[in-house]
Amino acid sequence: MDFDLSDEHELLRTTVRAFAQERIAPVAEELDREHRFPYELVAELAELGLMGIPIPEEYGGAGGDTLSYAIAIEELTRVDSSVAITVAAHTSLGTMPFLLFGSEEQKREWLPELASGRRLAAFGLTEPGAGSDAGATRTHAELRDGEWIVNGSKIFITNAGTDISACVTITARTGDDEISNLIVRNGSPGYEISTPMRKMGWRASDTRELSFRDCAVPEGNLLGPRGAGFKQFLEILDGGRISVAAMGLGLAQGAYDLALAYSREREQFGRPIARFQAIQFALADMATEIEAARGLVYKAAWLKDQVRPFARESAIAKLYTGEVSKRVVDRALQIHGGYGFMDEYAISRLYRDQKVLEIGEGTNEIQRMVIARHLGL
Repeated sequence: MDFDLSDEHELLRTTVRAFAQERIAPVAEELDREHRFPYELVAELAELGLMGIPIPEEYGGAGGDTLSYAIAIEELTRVDSSVAITVAAHTSLGTMPFLLFGSEEQKREWLPELASGRRLAAFGLTEPGAGSDAGATRTHAELRDGEWIVNGSKIFITNAGTDISACVTITARTGDDEISNLIVRNGSPGYEISTPMRKMGWRASDTRELSFRDCAVPEGNLLGPRGAGFKQFLEILDGGRISVAAMGLGLAQGAYDLALAYSREREQFGRPIARFQAIQFALADMATEIEAARGLVYKAAWLKDQVRPFARESAIAKLYTGEVSKRVVDRALQIHGGYGFMDEYAISRLYRDQKVLEIGEGTNEIQRMVIARHLGL
């Protein structure tokens, strides 16, 4: 196996890192404090071609590979998770279903605006009563006179309610033992979007509850074959886990960077705390785990790019980076001492942003179930 980074990958990393440091870092704390969606930054990311990295150029994307996409998400998350999850959810969950399962007509209709970043898309899977048990979906759709009449609700949905959101693809029961995916255009009668939900972390990202009350959706908005929804969203989640794993990697790297810099500046007992063995060992452990995490993330992305099975590896990467980011950010905040508890220090925001990495795109427990299944258990 060889996933050495090419010159193109390194150029992408340099470009995204510079953007994150120069454009996102100065406003990240303010966006977080004000719970404000970063419209200007999303527009700039779109101009850089970063809102549709793995989408083919013929559909308006950048035509990049999964490894490029993972690197971009990693670099964005080093600085701010809200911007990173906006890109990741839009790409992996919002746009990829069209590329993977859409008809050619649906691809031509939706992908150019989505892959270019002019509009955002969302994916509606989770419900108030269906989280880890996604098969417990209760939202249902009945076909009547050429339209799907949808009733139900979704919760914790990213990117559904911004001013530039175009649509949400939802899972719905279209029969007694049948789940299908339907594309619901924003503004459809009967489709209501809540005010933004207030969160512990990812405060500058858009998270909403969606409700459908006799919402009429054209019959042609069925994504792929009727009844294929369960299989489709499992495939979508397999790919999405790579991007969330990249977020865990990036957050751990960002927390480590902050802790390393602070340890060199902060003096106690007449010398920088980086001179104390306890701090050195903590940083050494952090660096080691981050390097291991990077190998897992890049391997999963590489396998996907090679069109080889990657579901087990994406679950392993997602599980490991979620747990590594927790350990790293906790140690990093401890190194900051009392200052780390203050919101004006970025480590405080990273600490809050980390927890959901153990929950979203399948909890740690679900990842262990997925891995165990691939082990034949």
